[in-house]
Amino acid sequence: MAGRRGLTSDGFELTFGVNHLGHFALTTALLGRLTESAPSRVVTVSSDAHYQASGIDFTELRRPARSVTGLHAYAVSKLCNVLFSQELARRLDGTGVTTYALHPGVVASDIWRRVPWPVRPLITRRMLTTEQGARTSVYCATSSDVAKDTGLFYDNCAEREPSKVATGQLGKILWERSEAWAGA
Repeated sequence: MAGRRGLTSDGFELTFGVNHLGHFALTTALLGRLTESAPSRVVTVSSDAHYQASGIDFTELRRPARSVTGLHAYAVSKLCNVLFSQELARRLDGTGVTTYALHPGVVASDIWRRVPWPVRPLITRRMLTTEQGARTSVYCATSSDVAKDTGLFYDNCAEREPSKVATGQLGKILWERSEAWAGA
């Protein structure tokens, strides 16, 4: 989705629809199973790009990204991932379901496939391998060190303070709108 402009079939900015609403709809559809099988974990891959978002313009989520690169839309979608994880933790407190948002690092994955061949090896050569990029996801999903933690943001297998914009108030607003939009 990086750099692609457009709308989902439901009329949402494409990056937001894929990176947030899809995850929201899937996770909320599975909440019964997650709580029945507790202890269970919900791991959401966000990004340190969420620090670049100054907030969420909810009207902007209903039109295609304006920039050529789509970096602003990406940052907002990744802020939504952090907010989702925090609000999910609040809503599931005491159920045995824990949630984690994380930054995997800058990974030399297939996401760079649209970069022209002569340039791609140059920009990806110092990036993490996909195996290295999976480390924090696997850590959050399996480590006993974080089994009791919930709603936190992780980077390089360690807790990291999320953006100051990631507030409980904004998370609650996003949740309520996402619930209506996803028909959850």
